[in-house]
Amino acid sequence: MKEEENDEILRDAECSPEEEEEQPKESESATPNEESEGDAPEEEQPAEEPTEKDPLEVAKEEIEQLKDKYLRAVAEFDNYRKRTIKEKAELILNGGEKAIAAILPVLDDMDRAITNNEKVDDAGAVKDGMILIYNKFIKALESLGVKVIETEGADFNTDIHEAIAMVPGDDDKKGKVIDCVQKGYKLNDKVIRHAKVAVGQ
Repeated sequence: MKEEENDEILRDAECSPEEEEEQPKESESATPNEESEGDAPEEEQPAEEPTEKDPLEVAKEEIEQLKDKYLRAVAEFDNYRKRTIKEKAELILNGGEKAIAAILPVLDDMDRAITNNEKVDDAGAVKDGMILIYNKFIKALESLGVKVIETEGADFNTDIHEAIAMVPGDDDKKGKVIDCVQKGYKLNDKVIRHAKVAVGQ
């Protein structure tokens, strides 16, 4: 019996370490398989469909947006109206500023001419001075868009002429301006005063 027990002990001792190492490997190799089986991808759940808005809520939002736009438009129009009224008032008060500024140099020349005429005995010099001032005044008016209506030898035109007399004349003078009693003027091609003329008949 002792010999049989000794033989079993020797068999156990002769067990190679390689066999012992192979056993854990088998257990380790089994682990990933288990993990892979456990990590199977979960089935994707269907996305939740967006809930539709209540038509009443949508209508209320649109009403608020339209109300905001309306209030903004009213405020902008009110500001525009006030600004326009202010500009018109300033234009009425100061509309002639440009014209007056253009005429002031002519007024200065007239003041100097009056002062110097007291010391001048030559009527010709006074006449020449008046002509210079007159021409300067005409140029100032032209810079403002004012032009004299031409009447000499022109056909009578009721749009720019006003007949105050009919003068008998030759056939070639019929319907034409014979004489200009008072000059007419245009401002930027708009008649501001008709020329008063005598017309041939």
